Amino acid sequence: MAISIFLPLRKGSERIKNKNTRKFSVFEGGLLELKLKQLKEIRGIEEIILSTNDESCWKIGEGFKKVIPHLHLQQRPDFLGSADTDLEDLIKHAGELANFDDILWTHVTSPLCGAANYENAVKKYAENQKLGYDSLISGRNYRDFLIDRNSGRLVNNPGSLKWPRTQDLADWFEIDNAIFITSGSNFKNGKRTGEKPYLLEHNKVNSIDVDYEEDFFIAEAVYERIYR
Repeated sequence: MAISIFLPLRKGSERIKNKNTRKFSVFEGGLLELKLKQLKEIRGIEEIILSTNDESCWKIGEGFKKVIPHLHLQQRPDFLGSADTDLEDLIKHAGELANFDDILWTHVTSPLCGAANYENAVKKYAENQKLGYDSLISGRNYRDFLIDRNSGRLVNNPGSLKWPRTQDLADWFEIDNAIFITSGSNFKNGKRTGEKPYLLEHNKVNSIDVDYEEDFFIAEAVYERIYR
């Protein structure tokens, strides 16, 4: 199916300095270089939009344009490039930029989510549209103890036992921020998901999300263990 990939990168990461472009494993261009190499390998993708206000990200993107002819670099407006940017506004912006009916939103901060994961997500999205689903979100099943700080009670305990077995806890789903897919019309309305999302399960490795400094080191170590 014809689909656009939207890859947003903001200048000035607050929790991890130069998160998008600092050296990651063998990649001098960091997480962005790795992600573009992964996206390059996806079969059947018509368009990759790299939206950034970061000069370093722009330079790395320029270096890929010869090998990814369907890569489009878009200068992100200043009002969409700050820490205070309303995510809904950025989602609408993605909808305005995309040239195809459906959009896959992803992040460089999912370095263990590769081409095969993206291809599977697009396939599942297409298949499950026939079953009434209007979007797809990736993540992993979550069955572990969650305690409310105020009450001290387990918030995902469906039974009467104070400490049930983990397999008897409520079946929750933890979004990993790797893949969101829905129609361009939803994006134009500020929505990365529809009313009935299909939940695509990733394993713990594919779900690694680099949000803090320790996440960066964990992701790097896992990547080198598996792929080097």
